Amino acid sequence: MNARKILFPTDFSPASEEALRWATSLARDSGATMLIAHVEEPPMAYGGGEIYYPVEENRDELRKSLVQVVPTDHTIPFEHILLVGDPAHAIAETATKEDCDLIVMGTHGRTGLTRLLMGSVAEAVVRKAKCPVLTVKQPAEVAATT
Repeated sequence: MNARKILFPTDFSPASEEALRWATSLARDSGATMLIAHVEEPPMAYGGGEIYYPVEENRDELRKSLVQVVPTDHTIPFEHILLVGDPAHAIAETATKEDCDLIVMGTHGRTGLTRLLMGSVAEAVVRKAKCPVLTVKQPAEVAATT
């Protein structure tokens, strides 16, 4: 594989940490730049019609968390991007807009009712993305403790 740019979306979970190792390795081996992204979900409307707008401090905290996510090999070129929107849509759209060759992302491996209720961002990204998507399941020992 000869990737030029790899999109690594993170939700700051153990599954994302594992995927970061894979993304870094692939970027190193192919000479690619990593685009490290986090998607902030838009405000939610409540039953009475009022909308909750997150305070700016929340966005600042997200930015601080995002800039702490760096490739595990410090020779890999990278940049950060904070996105807003539906996670799956924002990830797929960013991959296209940024001309990414690959998306590497963690998946929580939920099944059954939990998956039905919570959905699967990784599954939606696989369906929507125009480039290949590598999903990395969180390690079994981490999954057992969460």
